[in-house]
Amino acid sequence: MKFADFSAAQIRVARPTDKFDEVITFYEKGLGLEILTTFSGHRGYEGVVFGLPDAPYHLEFTRHVDGSPCPAPTKDNLLVFYIPNPDELEKVAGRLHHMGYGVVEPENQYWKEKGKTIEDPDGWRIVLVNTDGI
Repeated sequence: MKFADFSAAQIRVARPTDKFDEVITFYEKGLGLEILTTFSGHRGYEGVVFGLPDAPYHLEFTRHVDGSPCPAPTKDNLLVFYIPNPDELEKVAGRLHHMGYGVVEPENQYWKEKGKTIEDPDGWRIVLVNTDGI
């Protein structure tokens, strides 16, 4: 059974933020993602694109000169990172905790059983899960 009728070279999830510098620090220094590129001067926007080495999945955060309010949605809108090595997961969670981003109670208890839920500076949540993924 075929599920898609096209091939995508990459997938990027993008969102605006008014806490641009804090978000960059959270995802680069805390979570440990690599900055792939940055941009500025694009019709009042500047941005940063994060990724995993050699993976076609990216996160983009932008801000606009006039502001980019982006309140977090529900507590169950999640960005899940599957980290097979438990020591690496604990290292990332510890680094974020040291930066002031501790584990929060997830809305769905499944995530409490399976991982660690942490809010970024905008209140959006990530989950660190110790499995190989799906």
